[in-house]
Amino acid sequence: MTAAPQDLRAGSLDDREARLYRLLDRIRDHGDESAAEAVRVVVRDYAGHHRSLYTRALNQAELFVDATLREPLLAALTDNAHNCKAWAAMGCAAGGFTEAVPALLDLVDAADWNVREQAVRALGRLGDATVAPEVVPVVARLLGDPNKHTREYAADALAEIGGPAALAALWAELEHRRFARIGHVASNLARFTPEVLPLLTRAAASPDPDQRYWAAIALGSTGDEAAVPVLEHLMATDRAGTVFDGRVDVAAKKALRTLRRIQSAIAART
Repeated sequence: MTAAPQDLRAGSLDDREARLYRLLDRIRDHGDESAAEAVRVVVRDYAGHHRSLYTRALNQAELFVDATLREPLLAALTDNAHNCKAWAAMGCAAGGFTEAVPALLDLVDAADWNVREQAVRALGRLGDATVAPEVVPVVARLLGDPNKHTREYAADALAEIGGPAALAALWAELEHRRFARIGHVASNLARFTPEVLPLLTRAAASPDPDQRYWAAIALGSTGDEAAVPVLEHLMATDRAGTVFDGRVDVAAKKALRTLRRIQSAIAART
């Protein structure tokens, strides 16, 4: 007998995964609440469904997570038996469940890279200073992680969290670089416009060519017209090289192009 479209227990795993994807499509395309509830059943009863269904569902958590999943997602976040912490972090972030923050802070040092990175990403969504003041220092520490992707997620999370402490953490990384290439730091500093503009302008005049290079990249990513004279000056006058064989004038030229693209995109939207 053919399984019902919303029955995610019966049939082969391939068939169940195909039914799950059809349910997710119905939620996305038609706002089908019965389909959303069928997917929520998988999350509520995560121990009783195949892990593959759980993970595939929560890869699209934004489509269906609601307040009824708060308790099962919080439980899965600390469950050592079913290996689903990374996806539980995605679900908690999608649901805005700030109660997850303490558990997420415990997961940023997890041995599993996926758990670690999803915890950091979730903290970016959930962890502003009003929820837990210790979030910024914990995430900022990961700017020095040996794994490049973890460093990038940490920089993204700090920009999402926002506030003076997050800005200070990113700024310290630009000034005292632990890694030669810090494009992820520069692009996220730009998200603190306008308050970061005076800092970047001063850094663009630093005696350190690497700092000038990354200040130029960040200024371009602001999309702010006030950055144009600084970038034009660097492009015309600064041929200094960096430790990774870059050149400040070339960075400034690229940054100007980035700035104009951002301005054009904003103009097109408005």
